[in-house]
Amino acid sequence: MANSKAISKPAAARAASVKVARQAASGALAQPQTGAGQTIVVDGTQIYRFDPQARIAVIRQGIPASMIGNLSSRMGMSKENLLSSLGLSRATISRKERDATVLSKDESERVLGVEILIGMVQAMVEQSGDPAGFDAARWVSAWLTKPLPALAGATPASYMDTFEGQKLVAELLSMSQSGAYA
Repeated sequence: MANSKAISKPAAARAASVKVARQAASGALAQPQTGAGQTIVVDGTQIYRFDPQARIAVIRQGIPASMIGNLSSRMGMSKENLLSSLGLSRATISRKERDATVLSKDESERVLGVEILIGMVQAMVEQSGDPAGFDAARWVSAWLTKPLPALAGATPASYMDTFEGQKLVAELLSMSQSGAYA
């Protein structure tokens, strides 16, 4: 066996994030590559665990418009409702899907915000116990539509159209894990 060094989990995650950031900068994440027998897929759990530089690289590169349909399907949410909550134009997204182009930075950031929430919930469940059978995407979809007292009775979905709104929703989700806010 070749000489190998043990790498700590944080160091391995950092190394993976740097690799992903380089791939994103080269377009590998926006346009999946088949070189070396691998296709790169960005999912909620994966993007949630990226360091900020890797996330920024993915956003700057833009994500494929087709990810919206995939996300909608995984969440069990109509594409129309997802686009509405993100404040995205159906006509623009449909054109970009048809032309197989990437989303703008702003559009990519909004979509990835939902993916990050899904990854965050999945990580919370994994830390809490047995995640077998849990569907984070569907759970997030249902949670986004529930009015919350912390939002003066508004739904988290109504905040997903801005970065600050998404940040607030993520903070509420984090607080609910610790029991700080129910």
